[in-house]
Amino acid sequence: MMGRTIFIDPGRCIGCQACVSACRECDSHRGKSMIHLDYPDEGHSVASLPTVCMHCEDPVAPCAEVCPADAILVTVDGVVQTADTSRCIGCANCVNACPFGVPKIDLAAKLQMKCDLCYDRTSAGLAPMCATVCPTGALFYGTLDELRAERPGVEVVDAFAFGGTTVRTGVATVVPADRGRRPLPGGLPVVEVNGVDVRKADPR
Repeated sequence: MMGRTIFIDPGRCIGCQACVSACRECDSHRGKSMIHLDYPDEGHSVASLPTVCMHCEDPVAPCAEVCPADAILVTVDGVVQTADTSRCIGCANCVNACPFGVPKIDLAAKLQMKCDLCYDRTSAGLAPMCATVCPTGALFYGTLDELRAERPGVEVVDAFAFGGTTVRTGVATVVPADRGRRPLPGGLPVVEVNGVDVRKADPR
């Protein structure tokens, strides 16, 4: 993971959407939020989960790898930038390649947009907008040592398993201390296929 990064603590998220509102105020994409607030079991649970760009490290960010215009750059400190407006052709390859479903395409502008860790702020030593306003610390910005100083015994994971592929990320997720550091399963559980709730489907 990156030295100073976002740590996502799903157990602390209360779904208040302060992060979503704050992201809209970021100068580089004012009026549009680049953070997703997912409800993994909507209708059955109030559980919520903030999803920011995970700034994939290994393999190199899939979104950047598949960009035919080299519009998505990665900084020396590991931040995967949003698309360069002078190069992006709006092909949506990055949208399809991202295992976390993060990039968005502005169809009118034919331009990709995504979380870039508020690089205009973090490169100047400030925290990203989302982490600045999170009232519970579900989004924590800092180093692993700083996180552990505030939350002794906390364990984090920066690897996610998608089938036979493991993706290492610059952003980390807080996990139960007894879970160990094995990769987290990537993606959300499939709950609906062609309009049918598979949780209620006949197993036969």
